[in-house]
Amino acid sequence: MRSQYEYLAVLGVCVLITMPLEWMGRGVYRRAPELARAIAPVLVVLAVWDVVAVLRGHWSFHPGATTGWLVGGVLPVEEILFFVAIPLCAVLTYEAVRGRSGRWSRNG
Repeated sequence: MRSQYEYLAVLGVCVLITMPLEWMGRGVYRRAPELARAIAPVLVVLAVWDVVAVLRGHWSFHPGATTGWLVGGVLPVEEILFFVAIPLCAVLTYEAVRGRSGRWSRNG
């Protein structure tokens, strides 16, 4: 059985799991303008890609797993949030590994 909040819940878990990485890296959240510049192009390109794919009938979103809130009448809000949350998690992970790798190389 699917919940209309399933997609949002998965995104929320991804962000919550990676949130502590903020303190292991170089402060991703504290550099919000840089983060926005990194994520914005990905969001725009993938959102356009998705809109085209949905309008052409190449794919769709399971209505039982989304809230039904559509951006532009086409994309579920969860899909837009996906294009923000997943790159955010990736940047947090990258910066945490990068921050730790410098410490490991100095200690090793």
